[in-house]
Amino acid sequence: MSGFDLLIANGTIVDPVGGIAQGDIAITDGRIAARLASGSGVTARETIDATGLHVFPGLIDTHVHFGFGEPITEYTTETQHAAIGGFTSILGYFLSSEGYGDIFDAEHAHARERSHVDFGFHFSVASERHVEEMERYVADYGVTSFKYFMNFKGEEGRYLGLDGTDDGYFYALLEKAASLGEVTIVVHTENIELVNRFRRASIAGGGMTLKDWNLSKPAITEAESTIRALYLAEKLGARIYIPHISTRMALDEVRRWRGRYDRVTVETCPHYLTHDWDADIGPIGKANPPFRSPDDVAALWEGLADGAIDVVASDHVPRKRATKEKPVWQASQGFPGTATILPVLLDQGYHKGRLSLERIAQLLTSRPAEIFSMKGKGSLAPGADGDVTLVDLEQSRVVDPAALASYSDYSLYEGWTLRGWPVRAILRGETIMQDGRVTGAGGYGRYLERRG
Repeated sequence: MSGFDLLIANGTIVDPVGGIAQGDIAITDGRIAARLASGSGVTARETIDATGLHVFPGLIDTHVHFGFGEPITEYTTETQHAAIGGFTSILGYFLSSEGYGDIFDAEHAHARERSHVDFGFHFSVASERHVEEMERYVADYGVTSFKYFMNFKGEEGRYLGLDGTDDGYFYALLEKAASLGEVTIVVHTENIELVNRFRRASIAGGGMTLKDWNLSKPAITEAESTIRALYLAEKLGARIYIPHISTRMALDEVRRWRGRYDRVTVETCPHYLTHDWDADIGPIGKANPPFRSPDDVAALWEGLADGAIDVVASDHVPRKRATKEKPVWQASQGFPGTATILPVLLDQGYHKGRLSLERIAQLLTSRPAEIFSMKGKGSLAPGADGDVTLVDLEQSRVVDPAALASYSDYSLYEGWTLRGWPVRAILRGETIMQDGRVTGAGGYGRYLERRG
């Protein structure tokens, strides 16, 4: 065999399905052409010697927010940020109460001209029009995942431009999704009536810490709404995905429910694995859900190890530090995170004996690809897209936000030394990042149409 476009030779292949083995990967015409034994002697137009490196499928971040950084140019900055973290595909959220036709056309055009990685979109749903047009969104745009905020009742979602809804709307949404079959509803689980009462009490008590922020949204507000989401999904036959799960209480409910209904998948985020409510970083650490108790952190690591949690994603929000440097009740929510996901899982997971490399590969490649119908992604099998992330398990680096290319100017992990970093990202056979530097051109990223 000869004449491949690219040969990745002498690496340790981390296959999320097949395990770990020494070998070579050959890529032609942007797709994986063959898996070969090391030293097979084949030729290629370009050969990368991956001796000492681990070869993962290209990483996938399914939880990125667009619209919170610098409009339009964020498709440059945030996809560069993703590539630096070894990510070759991302899915971003749009939020609007209007129809998504014009929004999709404009944002797709901006991204197509600028993106360094392959990209797709989720639509957030909050109006009757969204339910009525859902089938068209699937057919016309290849968007098969839609986010619903259980907490956005009344005026709660106005700051994001979303109309308030109710459980009747949620019922109709799930019913419609079930009728289409291939649709996944991403459900932000939060009981806002409980939150409103707890928040008033927390503010009245004068609390200003991250623990007080947690007390305004305690674990039961996540767990109770998770039960309602699971119950309605089961009764209607809908497929749901619970993002950013943060508590043992909610995860235990998912475990119990899966014994009777298995069309539910779960995501957590790296910050819930590394920070708890005693983190001494002030409003920089404000997120929704909040940082939780040390026991909740332990529960999430357990869920990653035993398979109860399917995906780790960033919930990346590229806001500036200045939006966070306010009292906790006024500070903005969320923070950047895509580029540090893999180093966190390697440093805090693999190197501490909590997670195997295969499990990390499943969480960041094969499971997100499967759940969100990203055909050709998340695999190193022949025929898959030629997306590969080369990883140096022993490389230690101090996290420097300036080196991560985001519009945002800070990181939760600033100053942390993390062991294990991606050193090369390859998208459809072309190197887009090498040794922490973006090498590919903006506009190389392609739109990901997703259908079941």
